[in-house]
Amino acid sequence: MAARRIAKELKEVTENPIPGISTSLLKEDDLHQWKVEMEGPAYTPYAGGLFILNVALPKDYPFKPPVVNFVTRIYHPNVTFDEKGSICVDELKQDKWKPSGKITAILGAIRNLLIQPNPDDPLENAIAEKCKTDTEGFAKEARENTRKERKLDGFGTETTRSHGNMTMHDSSVTNEMFVISAMGT
Repeated sequence: MAARRIAKELKEVTENPIPGISTSLLKEDDLHQWKVEMEGPAYTPYAGGLFILNVALPKDYPFKPPVVNFVTRIYHPNVTFDEKGSICVDELKQDKWKPSGKITAILGAIRNLLIQPNPDDPLENAIAEKCKTDTEGFAKEARENTRKERKLDGFGTETTRSHGNMTMHDSSVTNEMFVISAMGT
C-alpha cells in the first residue's frame, strides 16, 4: 500500500505542483526519499531564496507522518537554525497526523510558515522573541541569512549554499519587502 500511495502522491505533486515548489526523488530508485525545492515567497524576507528540503517517508506511511527538514539553513522561529533544519508545523506532528494527510498539504503549510511565521509555537525561542518584539529586525536578519545562503560561483551563476550534498543552481534574486502586517503584529 505504501509504495502505491507514495507513487500517487509524487505524481500529484510533480504534475500539479504548488507554485514555487518543485519535487523530485532524491534517488531514482527510492520512493521514500524526496527532494523539494521551495522558492522564498514574494514580499517576505525569504524572497529570492531557494530552499532545499528533504522529505523522508517512513515504510509505514501513511500511518506515520513523513519527516521533512530544511537542508538549506533558514532564519525562522519554526525551523531549527542548524544542520538538522527540523520544522514545527502541525501537519508533521505525530499526534495531529492522519493517514488521509497528503504531502501537498504539508508543503503548502511549510510555504505558509514562510509567509506567516508562528512565533507562538517556536523551535528557536530567540528568533521567535525577535519576530514578536522587533519585526523589522527579524525581517532584516531573515533577509540577510537568505542572501548569505546564496553565493556566486566562478562563472557568475547564482547558487544556493546548503548543508549536505545538494546545491541548487540558477535562481533569481528579488528584493521584496517583508509585509509586517502578514505576521499579525
